[in-house]
Amino acid sequence: MGAQLMKRQGGSGTRRRRPRGGARMSEINVTPFVDVMLVLLIIFMVAAPMLTVGVPIELPRTAAGALPSEQEEPLSVTLTADGQVMVQDTPVAAEDLIQRLRAISVERRDDKVFLRADGAIPYERVVQIMGALNAGGFRNIGLVTESGGPGFGSERSQ
Repeated sequence: MGAQLMKRQGGSGTRRRRPRGGARMSEINVTPFVDVMLVLLIIFMVAAPMLTVGVPIELPRTAAGALPSEQEEPLSVTLTADGQVMVQDTPVAAEDLIQRLRAISVERRDDKVFLRADGAIPYERVVQIMGALNAGGFRNIGLVTESGGPGFGSERSQ
């Protein structure tokens, strides 16, 4: 008698039917995602011009000097067309390069180094020198180039 009075918990007692074929629906409804993205786009389009407008003020004058932008002369490593490696203006043998760089990195506070390589040098050799710079303690490597070279689509950059 008690079994007849018990109701199944979880709703109306009927099961949901699957779509034809018995497969589950695997589509994702992207409409809410698109709505949110459009609202964010409009917010940023309205807010962006307001962020660039500055308030004109006259700053106070002081006798203090400006902060120095560069504390040290930047380190320059050059790879010449004949394969010679130079640290600043001093030639260095390839096998001594990592030891020399480690000694220099201990004395310097900045780990910035500029790598200048001749265009005729194979890319593999340039990457080997970059690896030596990294092993020598210099993680911030800048590649020096000249402007005005060919761009994509054979247009010259100005």
